[in-house]
Amino acid sequence: MSTTTLTAAEIDHPYRVDGPVTIEEARRYCERLAKSHYENFLVAGLFCPRPLRPHFYSVYAYCRISDDLGDEIGDPQKSLILLDWWEQELDAMYRGAPRHPVFVALAETVAEFGIPPDPFRDLLKAFRQDQTTTRYPTYTDLLGYCRYSANPVGRLVLYVCGVNDAERLALSDKTCTALQLANFWQDVVRDLEKDRIYLPLEDMDRFGYTEADLLARRFTPEFAALMRFEVERARDLFAEGLRLCPLVDRRVRLDIEMFNRGGLEVLRRIEQQGYDVLRRRPAIPKSRQMAILFRRLLAGLIQRHDPRT
Repeated sequence: MSTTTLTAAEIDHPYRVDGPVTIEEARRYCERLAKSHYENFLVAGLFCPRPLRPHFYSVYAYCRISDDLGDEIGDPQKSLILLDWWEQELDAMYRGAPRHPVFVALAETVAEFGIPPDPFRDLLKAFRQDQTTTRYPTYTDLLGYCRYSANPVGRLVLYVCGVNDAERLALSDKTCTALQLANFWQDVVRDLEKDRIYLPLEDMDRFGYTEADLLARRFTPEFAALMRFEVERARDLFAEGLRLCPLVDRRVRLDIEMFNRGGLEVLRRIEQQGYDVLRRRPAIPKSRQMAILFRRLLAGLIQRHDPRT
């Protein structure tokens, strides 16, 4: 916990809410936040069963605000204070006294699906770590970070889908770690602007690419080889994570597969531009997203109508 005398109430941020809210107001708050922030391939959420959508909205709202408190405040000390405040709000919810709209809505989700506090707390560990750790000596260290920054999100999604067994949670972890890595390799320059390097230092050393090279944005054969190595690592994790798809309810299978396919498309785009993510960020146009979605839908229709399946 922070030892500063500054309090969360004295820090300006967009998520402060004064006064109590009704459950209906809380649900609308989460839905507005989720719909205004949807990112790559969350278009797949359109196919989420309607009764589950409010629960996904509340989970997403929690994750979004947690991320923003850690990443958008612009002052590590203030971020740590606000993350402490957010965890206090989480604790209040688990004590049966939610105050913030997100937790008023989330309390319903937690009660209905029996979600433990661990994945919510783990996310906050990652965002606190972001305030103090900007380099990762080894790949193992980076995977340790992903355990807290990415894997809890997939576990929360599976809880809402009624899944909580060790096998499927572990497969979800593979996908979530892979998505986090794909995002890191896509956003090398954006992270560098925040003085964060997620490329493991041991890998940079192995391929003969220095931190000075990276800070100077030098694209070299050594950097290309390094990125090729990291892209293949992430692709292997996606391949493992795809094994989850046939093990979940058909109603949410498309969403899970689209997250995998979206991440794989990011990796393909990195390869397509020769692994040079220093001069141009690889992005997926909306038209390409929809093409991938259409192809998966068509494949599903063919499979359902194939007499051999």
